[in-house]
Amino acid sequence: MDCSTAATAPRRRTGSIVASAFIALLATGCAVSPDADHEAELPAAIAGAPALGTASGFPSLAPLMRRVTPAVVNISVKSEVPMEDHPFLRDPEFRAFLDRFGLPAPEEAEIEQRSSVGSGIIVDAARGYVMTNDHLLRNATEIRVTLKDRRTFRARRLDSDAASDVAILEIPPVDVRPLKLGDSNRLEVGDFVIAIGNPFGLGQTVTSGIVSAVGRSGIAGNRLGELIQTDASINPGNSGGPLINLAGEVVGINTALIGPSGGNVGIGFAVPSNRARVALDNVMRGR
Repeated sequence: MDCSTAATAPRRRTGSIVASAFIALLATGCAVSPDADHEAELPAAIAGAPALGTASGFPSLAPLMRRVTPAVVNISVKSEVPMEDHPFLRDPEFRAFLDRFGLPAPEEAEIEQRSSVGSGIIVDAARGYVMTNDHLLRNATEIRVTLKDRRTFRARRLDSDAASDVAILEIPPVDVRPLKLGDSNRLEVGDFVIAIGNPFGLGQTVTSGIVSAVGRSGIAGNRLGELIQTDASINPGNSGGPLINLAGEVVGINTALIGPSGGNVGIGFAVPSNRARVALDNVMRGR
């Protein structure tokens, strides 16, 4: 659908056309930008929302993205993990058999160096606090945070909670407006949301969708509690990035996906912001 055409419907049908157009346009990455005459007729959740604006005369979410994306960072992690060996070599009876016949025992598993990428959110620029996923940092020996303007900092882990899959990193103070944590308890199925992150290490990427479900459990090997489900594209590398509402508030921390090949099929999950806030509060109390 042409965004500009849908945004200029005749005034006499504004109530029904704008409501349906807004739904259709957001599904294709557009948003209605009402003019002054029509704004009074729009639902309160749409009229004057900070997300809505125009770029080059067309309805767009670009003004919101310009405001929030500087606080979304790329995270690269170097880690050390034991290389997997065959379980047969770890069998005590098999090792006893080797000893009996004077055969050399298998050596300890070698350490493998790995690199991985993910995303994070600047939640306190003055203190340099960055929120991300706990699973991204497991066995980490080095963590680096790269801002949208390409500045890179070595990060230190301040707090980590495997139960909620949330971690807090510290970098030097930065001159970036941090993102605000919203109230995830107010989310409803059908609310529009935007995911920002570093999928497949490509760099900062924005996708949009809706809240598909709330309170999902039994995800990620049953290690996580209730999660937000969304059809906004979430792929490997999005982990730790924000799921935001149309007011630019973080309502979730992207953490997992379901896909037959490890890629997006429209079923992604995020830790609710109210759970993530607990980890941040713990760090703040300890400072």
